[in-house]
Amino acid sequence: MATTSFPDASPSKNKKGAAAPAVPARPGPTGSGSHRGAASVRACTARVSPGDLTVTVAEPEFARRFGMSTDEIRGRRILDLLHSPVPVRMRKKFTALSTGACRRFTETVTYRDGGGREFMAEVTGVAVRKPSGAVSGFVVSLLRAESAPRAAGIRRAGEKRGTQRGTRPEAADGPVLSVLDAQVLEGVASGESTAQLASRLYLSRQGVEYRVGQMFRRFDAPNRPALVARAHALGMFAAGQWPPRVLPDRVR
Repeated sequence: MATTSFPDASPSKNKKGAAAPAVPARPGPTGSGSHRGAASVRACTARVSPGDLTVTVAEPEFARRFGMSTDEIRGRRILDLLHSPVPVRMRKKFTALSTGACRRFTETVTYRDGGGREFMAEVTGVAVRKPSGAVSGFVVSLLRAESAPRAAGIRRAGEKRGTQRGTRPEAADGPVLSVLDAQVLEGVASGESTAQLASRLYLSRQGVEYRVGQMFRRFDAPNRPALVARAHALGMFAAGQWPPRVLPDRVR
């Protein structure tokens, strides 16, 4: 299975025939049509340009939330799709990601499907950086509101248990990885290819792919950008570090 590092997040022009990277995803129809969020409430992701905040590539499920196909949603401004109660706040949060003032943000928003119906959701934004530290794009993860309260309840219960045991609360909020899996995740977050990871960690390429595939399933991520976004959303990485490092309490 061929793998690539994160694609450049340069703005894509929404023209017929314009080349754009495709996001691997679970099989399913990608055409526009009725909203299907009620049947699928897992988080879904899109890549956003740091310049004009337009969608450059999206999972089919992300596009379906808005009644569009992946081609139709490409080039749309994320601020036109997701509406915060305080509109200027979303733009400020993306600016904070760009400058490094924050590592990620989570905001409650509303959006409309293809039929004009309005839904509430929780959006998480994460900056993807080049080795130089410059922002190459944003990964935006969207979670429908009906699944968000349950997830929040689990997090609060985990924090309470962690406090009672005297452990760090966030340790109950996400997966705990083996040392080797943590190193693989750090490499993926840094944009390393399968060959680079295999060479650095003294693994075969098949061994790297197996471990990355296991984490896809564990984090419910269809591809590498989504894996990194969800790991960020779960607070797996230490804040403000490059290259990314998994927190010690997430490693067994």
